[in-house]
Amino acid sequence: QVQLVESGGGLVQIGGSLRLSCAYSGSVFTINAMGWYRQAPGKQRELVASITNGGTTDYPDSVKGRFTIARDNAKNTVSLQIDSLKPEDTGIYYCNAAQSARFGSRNYWGQGTQVTVST
Repeated sequence: QVQLVESGGGLVQIGGSLRLSCAYSGSVFTINAMGWYRQAPGKQRELVASITNGGTTDYPDSVKGRFTIARDNAKNTVSLQIDSLKPEDTGIYYCNAAQSARFGSRNYWGQGTQVTVST
């Protein structure tokens, strides 16, 4: 089992910045990659950033250049820096831990943190 706890959400003005953090614990040795997902009101949850154990990052085009994911393996934390916030960035942000196939390929989720971009 892997436990995830997010923090750092809030209300931010357009063009502002926000940094989300996720602390993970438990069977962290089974994790293959970490990610951040966003679920906007009335929409499906979507991946906005991911990082592998080796540090390779990936972003969808919609957030490239504005979102930055980082991982501190010593502290078991993963962060998401969001710059130049837009109204469409509003949503609940979830931290995700993807377990490697060797250990069962399970996905673990945090409880989510709300980000609201005011117009």
